[in-house]
Amino acid sequence: MNPHAIWPPQVVTSFPLFFPLWPAISRLQASAFPDLPDWNRALLEQAPILVASGKPLRFVPQETGKLGFETQYEPRCYLQGEVQTRQDNWHDCFNALAWLTFPLSKAAINYRHYQSLSASEINTEGKSGSERGKVRDAVTLLDESGVIVACSDPELLELLQQFEWKKLFWLKRERVLASMQFYVIGHGLYEKSMQPYLGMTGQGLLLKVDPAFFTLQLSARLQQLDHRVADYVKVPSHCNSTREWQPVPLLGYPGWSEQNRLEAYYDNTAYFRSSRRASKG
Repeated sequence: MNPHAIWPPQVVTSFPLFFPLWPAISRLQASAFPDLPDWNRALLEQAPILVASGKPLRFVPQETGKLGFETQYEPRCYLQGEVQTRQDNWHDCFNALAWLTFPLSKAAINYRHYQSLSASEINTEGKSGSERGKVRDAVTLLDESGVIVACSDPELLELLQQFEWKKLFWLKRERVLASMQFYVIGHGLYEKSMQPYLGMTGQGLLLKVDPAFFTLQLSARLQQLDHRVADYVKVPSHCNSTREWQPVPLLGYPGWSEQNRLEAYYDNTAYFRSSRRASKG
């Protein structure tokens, strides 16, 4: 999709999957595709965002070429608070929006990356620490394809965990709308959602919430979820396997596809799979 089209494009403002980003987009006040000054001005419109090292966040140009450890993407973000951002790039655009929307979670993810890379750097006695380990695989999947599943109904969570998609999204449809919401955090998944396709799947972190959660303003809901995801990610025993995340067929959520208004939509077992072999986003 052309990054020089009118900002924001219609799919971002009309497809409900993008709703967590709408407050951040409104603060941008941009009529064209955002550039670095736009992103850094947006940072001034909210409480300061700090990375785990305590450095204030800012967006900087992408560097290329062979980089030393401290200037690589994740270490530089942790050590300097600098998020390398490419111009006219949708992937980096959604990464910036995710930082503005889920700042604590993004900082926690960056911290786990930095910890893993630092350990690798020490263990290899100065050799490149670029190899991914289990922790980095897990936090990368959350960062790229993560979706927060907020739910106050234990039965619905059980159906989701058991891959009972038709029972969940069709037979319990009204309860899903009242007691379960999906909040995409993965910036790669947002990029894919610019052109949604059957098979698009998120990697879910399941969070139980009180029924009163759904009566809160969007900003309050986002803030609560941001704190909880950050707290989860920072626990050393968490994020040690990609299997911690629950595959979630996003286009099954009521109203997130025109086709899912029909019962037969949920009979597509290539998408609504019944095991952990569910397709990955």
